[in-house]
Amino acid sequence: MTSFQTISPAQAAQLAPAHIIQSDAEALEIAHTLAEQFKHNAILRDAERILPFDEIEAYSKSGLWAITVPKQYGGAEVSSYTVAQIIALMSGVDGSIGQIPQNHFYALEVLRNTGTEQQKQKLYQEVLQGARFGNALAEFKTKNAAQKQTAISPTANGFIVNGEKFYCTGSLFAHRIPTLVKDAHDREFLAFIPRNSEGLELIDDWSGFGQRTTGSGTVKFHQVFVAAEDVIPFDQAFQQPTLVGPFAQIMHAAIETGIARAAFEETLIRVRQARPWIDSGVDAATQDPLTLLELGRVVADVRASEVLLKQAARSIDAAKPQPTEDNITQASLDVAKVRAHSSETALKASSKLIELAGSRGSQRVDGLDRFWRNARVHTLHDAARWKYYFIANYTLNGIRPPRRGTL
Repeated sequence: MTSFQTISPAQAAQLAPAHIIQSDAEALEIAHTLAEQFKHNAILRDAERILPFDEIEAYSKSGLWAITVPKQYGGAEVSSYTVAQIIALMSGVDGSIGQIPQNHFYALEVLRNTGTEQQKQKLYQEVLQGARFGNALAEFKTKNAAQKQTAISPTANGFIVNGEKFYCTGSLFAHRIPTLVKDAHDREFLAFIPRNSEGLELIDDWSGFGQRTTGSGTVKFHQVFVAAEDVIPFDQAFQQPTLVGPFAQIMHAAIETGIARAAFEETLIRVRQARPWIDSGVDAATQDPLTLLELGRVVADVRASEVLLKQAARSIDAAKPQPTEDNITQASLDVAKVRAHSSETALKASSKLIELAGSRGSQRVDGLDRFWRNARVHTLHDAARWKYYFIANYTLNGIRPPRRGTL
């Protein structure tokens, strides 16, 4: 197994030839095949925090990281629902592997909206060849999450970036690290910085108790040069109605939905193995009326999240040809519904798994706690309570939700 410590900048920058996927059906078929492979050692990877370098290499080499590239640039341009299904599938197998490509697809959506024709041709071609984009968006030393200190300054032949980022999911596995920067005029840009750039330092210091192998640590930039052709506007993606926010969020909802579904399916296995409670008066846990009650509630919630996920994806795809204030608002609200519901469902399903499995479900070797730990950590990405607020504020008062990457 490859380790972070033995990957050199030169090795990280090399692209393995990637398969070109042609359709939604092919993408889903390949995803199911890979998901079966990724099941192997998933518990071990979580328990020992083994970063999934080999799995991520296979993932991008399969062509699945290029499925949102527009058809006119050689990609499959699959539907949002296909993207959501694939992320949910991978998240059920391994929550970290499910999350790692999220920012990659997010960066590609920003590129689709604000990049020049030349930038699109260059970066889309890299992705079709197998390139992976990480992220360096968030900072945790500022007063609030909206403030950014990482700066970009012009030079004679490009730009210089200085600053520090955290929660940089996927960057340990990336060929480029899309970095959110701000210039002297408070304009925001996304700089697609090559991973092997001089002055760029990756630190593997993510220690979350869930999503343990996402590589969501620190990236530092000290006088890092970036070519002008690799810098695109970021704030412009939210100055008009676009799908950047809804598309970013539906992938997070898919992560939670996938974890919830996998936890539920594991619960079925464990209940069939469990002994009935002594007061139930039945011979098998599968006949225990209170177990059936709790399981039925989980079934309803998981299925509701899946239906909401599909509905939200359809809203995104319907708005894509011609975004307007109205259809982007609808997409944002539909995504907010599934984002909030799936967050609660993932936590409930993963907790009920351990409860209904009984004492046997607490054995560390089985790793059943990983579903709850992954759900709990991932749901902290942005608060479900604020999703409900924006949904109600529009429903009751007609106030549209704000345009940003969290809606």
